[in-house]
Amino acid sequence: MDALDRVIKPKTKRAKRFLEKREPKLSENIKNAMLIKGGNANAIVTQVLKDMYALKKPYGVLYKKKNITRPFEDQTSLEFFSKKSDCSLFMFGSHNKKRPNNLVIGRMYDYHVLDMIELGIEKFVSLKDIKNSKCPEGTKPMLIFAGDAFDTTEDYRRLKSLLIDFFRGPTVSNIRLAGLEYVLHFTALNGKIYFRSYKLLLKKSGCRTPRIELEEMGPSLDLVVRRTHLASDDLYKLSMKMPKALKPKKKKNISHDTFGTTYGRIHMQKQDLSKLQTRKMKGLKKRPAERITEDQEKKSKRMKKH
Repeated sequence: MDALDRVIKPKTKRAKRFLEKREPKLSENIKNAMLIKGGNANAIVTQVLKDMYALKKPYGVLYKKKNITRPFEDQTSLEFFSKKSDCSLFMFGSHNKKRPNNLVIGRMYDYHVLDMIELGIEKFVSLKDIKNSKCPEGTKPMLIFAGDAFDTTEDYRRLKSLLIDFFRGPTVSNIRLAGLEYVLHFTALNGKIYFRSYKLLLKKSGCRTPRIELEEMGPSLDLVVRRTHLASDDLYKLSMKMPKALKPKKKKNISHDTFGTTYGRIHMQKQDLSKLQTRKMKGLKKRPAERITEDQEKKSKRMKKH
């Protein structure tokens, strides 16, 4: 049995709090990412991992030492690091003659590799090369995906899901306009993926809504998809399953239309319309002659019954 798979009983209160944080929860913690450098990573791959770590802070772990592993051949070392650092996302960088400037991005489910996609770096501009102001650490980005391939091709669809998982950051209930500070833009065109990062500038426009300008912040990458390791449909569906406690309870007799209008159905007893009080008007009042004829008709009906 692996040392990390054993049942560990905490001896101190600090250890108990640490283990409670790692326990399964209804609302899971923010996904952390580990950035691992391969055994033969060059300067470009190392700088890419550093820049990605700068974007992921404080929800990332950067391994500075080289780790000799091949994710597509053997995944045990990735699963070990995932369990050790409690990370469900990973990025692995390597470089060799067959696959130069290689980047593998993937995610875990129950500390096992769910899916991963290998990307080749064809062009790279670092954060340091673009000389302008950067966004503060921990800023939540806006993600934009352009290109039909992200909706039509299965590999690109999974890659889009992976990138959203990797860069989305914490879930927030409210958004402040001044907090929308930077954009990550992904464009799929002619078999390549163009990754760009922009800082959002809010300028005066003379009205309440500000004028928006984009200033390139870095990093900038031109990527190409190489190999893929995708989870089966059943496993992917299982990983997306929502606990019963979090599912919204269905309310009876309430429906919503496409515009978000709420409709309610009320169940009432059958009404006797003859006893319904209507508005009294002089024109609708019965004349004395009509009343006499009505009284005579009622009397005749009673006589017949007897």
